[in-house]
Amino acid sequence: MSFIRIGDKLINRDKLLRTIERILSLRSSGLSQLDVAEQIGVDRTFISRLEALAEVRKGGPVAVIGFPVKNKEELLTVCQQYGVEYTLLMTEKERWDYIEAQSGLEFLNHLMKIIADLQDFDTIIMIGSDMRIRLAEAMLGDKVVGVEIGQSPIREDIFVPADKLIKLISNVKD
Repeated sequence: MSFIRIGDKLINRDKLLRTIERILSLRSSGLSQLDVAEQIGVDRTFISRLEALAEVRKGGPVAVIGFPVKNKEELLTVCQQYGVEYTLLMTEKERWDYIEAQSGLEFLNHLMKIIADLQDFDTIIMIGSDMRIRLAEAMLGDKVVGVEIGQSPIREDIFVPADKLIKLISNVKD
């Protein structure tokens, strides 16, 4: 079991995660927020706020960013076929070649432009390490949907199943 101390309280992390899973399962089975709240023993507004914390806007413009991906060409094709408006995918070699081909100032300016451009998207699918996803979430907020492909640092290309990306894009586009 995993415990977290918060002041005088000892929180059972596993129990919390199981409860959240149960809430989501009950809601996705068609029960109302009120019905689920009564079953779990919480206020209905808690269910509403929990859903709002992880809500992904659907139907708006989508960007896909990822590195280092082994099957870059396959994923680019998926993004094109599914109408992704902005795609930036790189292999590990391409990422290092890109970094080394510029001065620090040029790299920083280009990175800032990418971040500014991403503000226009409703959903940003970030394929990368745990650290890169957390960084993207910190910079771009709840627009980011992370697809973790490993613990940082990742030093080799990672295969990303195309069907996983297709399902994710379909879910946020529809």
